[in-house]
Amino acid sequence: MSKAYKTLGRRLRLGVIGGGPDSFIGAIHRSGATMHEEFDVVAGVFSSNPERSVAAGKSMGIARPYATPDALFEGEAVNNEPIDALAIMTPNNSHYELSVKALEAGFNVFCEKPLTMTEDEAASLVQLVKSSGKRYCVAYGYSGYAMVREARELVASGVIGDITMVQSNYVQGHLATLTESEKSGTNWHMKPELSGPSLILGDIATHSYHLTSYVIGMEASSLSADVTALVEGRTADDYCGILLKYPNNARGVFWVTQAAAGAVHGLSFTIYGTKGGLEWHQEQPNELLVRPIDKPAYILTKGGVGLTPAGKRVSHIAIGHPEGYREAFANLYYDFASNIVDDIAGNTPDSLSLTNPTVEEAHKAWRLCLQQ
Repeated sequence: MSKAYKTLGRRLRLGVIGGGPDSFIGAIHRSGATMHEEFDVVAGVFSSNPERSVAAGKSMGIARPYATPDALFEGEAVNNEPIDALAIMTPNNSHYELSVKALEAGFNVFCEKPLTMTEDEAASLVQLVKSSGKRYCVAYGYSGYAMVREARELVASGVIGDITMVQSNYVQGHLATLTESEKSGTNWHMKPELSGPSLILGDIATHSYHLTSYVIGMEASSLSADVTALVEGRTADDYCGILLKYPNNARGVFWVTQAAAGAVHGLSFTIYGTKGGLEWHQEQPNELLVRPIDKPAYILTKGGVGLTPAGKRVSHIAIGHPEGYREAFANLYYDFASNIVDDIAGNTPDSLSLTNPTVEEAHKAWRLCLQQ
């Protein structure tokens, strides 16, 4: 039985804005939210075209499809069973406005990254979340993998000692040539006024930055970046190389691109400390390589023996059955729901559920775009 149903006698009600029937990320959010039976998706806006939005919602079996975001906020305000939370997966330039309206309406928020378009907006949103008392989770989905949570716990417990070196690669190839949507001007990701100041930094470099900061428990104190477009004719950035320095004098190196011909996805991290190292690859997400300084390297496996409570909690399927990207997203919604249920019931949240990407973390990751 889900925690929501056991505690409240019902599942939490989720509304969504964005992510229509043909959207990749929309399906990930909806399936992730419902995977652990904590949420029901009951309301939503699924297109900037009002008629298409209502039609799309009906085609997906959504009980309350709305024509516009304003219609959703107005409708839920007078509903006897309003949504408990709102998931936002719209173009980047609308995240701030929709987040503000949702928080002011009393909803918890699950929002796609990047957080906002400007530093002032991000700082303002951090303060608004604090004053609202609501939960705000940012969709850094890779932090939901069981073995990422395990790596974070191993670092925190001192297994690899004091951090000395951090490396993250995120090497994609889908923009190795100019795309048809670029040529036609229909891809909003390529437009700074909609996506933000740098495509490569805002789209995937923030994942590398957040992921490593999440695992090591430190933010960079300074960085230097080479950011450019390598594909001829492209105006949006598709490559960055970043050198980072951390407060304890550790060093970091990130190689991030979407223009590596033949590459698939390629997200990974390698972290070294004074007692050993950790290595994780998102394309083999159920394994974490541990390299002690004084004994042979070994592999920890999702759902296997030797995991900490942090890794066990989000290993939902028996060992030998892989869990992937949808399950990682579902873990973020799993923790998000747990915190909301505890808030409604007046209970103290389980400390293991307080590990989701926060608005403060997203603010710091967003600043990566300003410090290049």
